Amino acid sequence: MSTRLGAAGAVVIDADAVVRELQEPGQPVFDAMVERWGDTIVQDDGALDRAAVASIVFSDRDELKALEAIVHPVLQLEIKARIEAQRSTDNVVILDMALLTEKQNPYGVTEIIVVDLSPEVQVERLVQFRNFDPDDANKRIAAQASREERLALASHVLDNSGSVEDLNAQIDALWLKLTTPP
Repeated sequence: MSTRLGAAGAVVIDADAVVRELQEPGQPVFDAMVERWGDTIVQDDGALDRAAVASIVFSDRDELKALEAIVHPVLQLEIKARIEAQRSTDNVVILDMALLTEKQNPYGVTEIIVVDLSPEVQVERLVQFRNFDPDDANKRIAAQASREERLALASHVLDNSGSVEDLNAQIDALWLKLTTPP
């Protein structure tokens, strides 16, 4: 969704991409993670081994909380800075962030777009397109806000149970709505 909105002209702040930047070798977040979990989370080339981190944090709620305590404060500051840099513009800013509903919207987001699909289809797609183990996919989904919680906060809901073309048509209609003056 955010890729398509970015192509249409939105400024996209992708929280996952920002986290990857913060977890680069030599960054304070990377160093704190290695201090917590040791070299078992570092690949031979010195980069973070995301699969190793996932296997630790998605099977132990305390370890997930430890990761969040390391990453989220720094991530929050960085995202706020990027949003602030856009404040004096007329740009539509899209914050692509899976965990926004869990974090009580500390960014002043005015509208929340939820791309919705059933957890069963979510697991299916994670397995099919991202090569996740089904058990790992279920653990990650369980660690997030529930479908009901996300839908309760949504200003806009896009149904992702159909084809890519169906979703793209909904995204295009939403972009038109977001950019057309009242």
